Amino acid sequence: MKNERQRMLVQLINNNAIETQEELLERLKAQGVKTTQATISRDIRELDIHKITYDRNKHKYVIGQGQTNVTHGSYRQVLESSIISIDSAENIVVVKTVSGMAMAVGAAIDSLKLDGIVGCIAGDDTLFLAVKRASMTETIIGEIKHVTKFTY
Repeated sequence: MKNERQRMLVQLINNNAIETQEELLERLKAQGVKTTQATISRDIRELDIHKITYDRNKHKYVIGQGQTNVTHGSYRQVLESSIISIDSAENIVVVKTVSGMAMAVGAAIDSLKLDGIVGCIAGDDTLFLAVKRASMTETIIGEIKHVTKFTY
């Protein structure tokens, strides 16, 4: 069942410009596959599926363009084109993104290997970065801003 679901996922992504996990769920459901968002999220990681920006401001999933094949410049582009704002609350950094890009921004931030980030949770347009100590949040925000050369 898993192999078949993942095969269908790859086929859907290769043949369509799919922007969200919800859209993947709907398309799989239309093909008779019952699954959950959490399962799709795991499949995305296992299959090396990532979001890219195309046509300047559109986003879609692609297969195999992950960290091993994408330059840091590409990650910078994801950060620059997707982040709306960054703020902190105690030891949590909250990153607001354009709709559907929180997971891609999380992958880009993970690739930076910033000291102090212990993990992240991505929704559709919000990313939470768990930071070791509250005193580190401003440094992390500063490093993200430095990479993107933006002032949010």
